[in-house]
Amino acid sequence: MAKVELKQPIIDEIKGYVKDAKSAVLVDYRGLTVAEDTELRKKLREAGVVYKVYKNTFLNFAFEGTEYEALGKHLEGPTAVAFGLEDATAPARIINECIKTMPKLEFKAGVVEGTYYDENGIKVIATIPSREVLISKLLGSLQSPIANLARVLKQIAEKNEEAA
Repeated sequence: MAKVELKQPIIDEIKGYVKDAKSAVLVDYRGLTVAEDTELRKKLREAGVVYKVYKNTFLNFAFEGTEYEALGKHLEGPTAVAFGLEDATAPARIINECIKTMPKLEFKAGVVEGTYYDENGIKVIATIPSREVLISKLLGSLQSPIANLARVLKQIAEKNEEAA
């Protein structure tokens, strides 16, 4: 069996993640302990994020011709990739959370919903709350004035009842 035949299934697996992903974040995981890596993988898995370590050449082949092609220039040294399949900001947000307790973990770059971000850009993306949190904040801010109006109208109605 030729070497290409052995490598093709791995590249196809990566292409499958690339096709379904809303985002991809590259990280340098050098220096993490086994316990730290296990904790990171657990948090990412619970959030529906696929976190894998592949050879850089495999990632490069899989990224060619896709919106993730710009990540190719960051494929040097040990590289892990986190694919956000459900929530586009989840990989960056969770990794950023883990960096606080695992300082050896470092962002390299990322692509979120078709837009390329370098290390600093992906750090900014990591501060954006999840879609659900943003929606709940919006609904809360919309609900507050309506609730206040309802209270005022109720007080006016009660005052009119007392006067009558």
